[in-house]
Amino acid sequence: MAFKVTGGEEGEWSVLQVAGELDLVTSPALRQRVHEVVAQGRHHLVLDLSEVFFCDSSGVGVLIAARRLIRSCQGRLRLILPARGGLDGSHVNRVLNALGVRRLFDVYPDLAAAVLEEPLSA
Repeated sequence: MAFKVTGGEEGEWSVLQVAGELDLVTSPALRQRVHEVVAQGRHHLVLDLSEVFFCDSSGVGVLIAARRLIRSCQGRLRLILPARGGLDGSHVNRVLNALGVRRLFDVYPDLAAAVLEEPLSA
């Protein structure tokens, strides 16, 4: 599967759907898309990572940088990381847990839950 980032809007939320590998080669494209959304004045962002099947440290770095950028604009960042994705659960969720940074993010199982007000516990 080739890396792809597609965008849309859901009420006050901008939504970026990410698919493929989030790594050293592809993470700059996601970083650019996040910056484009913020430059358009959209400060509430959902990153749908349910179709990301691999994420390395550069991908995690982009997620942390996106969180920092959105927070600097008094916005909100939410991640979609389904409990079951791919073959055996969300790879991104496992990587964030292994690195001890999962608690930094508000995580949701799907888009419907992500655009509601209350976050799941970290």
